[in-house]
Amino acid sequence: MSLSIKKEYLEKERLWNVELIGEIDIYTAKQFKEMFVEIYEIKKENIRIDAKGLDYIDSTGLGVMIGALKRSREENKNITIVNAKENVNKLLEITGLSKIFKIEE
Repeated sequence: MSLSIKKEYLEKERLWNVELIGEIDIYTAKQFKEMFVEIYEIKKENIRIDAKGLDYIDSTGLGVMIGALKRSREENKNITIVNAKENVNKLLEITGLSKIFKIEE
């Protein structure tokens, strides 16, 4: 499977909205990481990841997210994950990442 990333900066809310569609694994994690680098070069703001279309994420993808969160927090910004499917939420719970990311339904 592949990964499609739709991103837009919402001026009124002062945040990046990132919609993920597909899978994040060892093959697509580089694309995911490059997206974070790209948006931070444009504007360092909070990020909302809409995961309703994210079918799967592996440890490589989680590592990218942790790195992005670390960079965000250096700028006093945060990453919120919204609309995650049950399997993604379960993975975030099992790994303890649900305690460090903001998770919203």
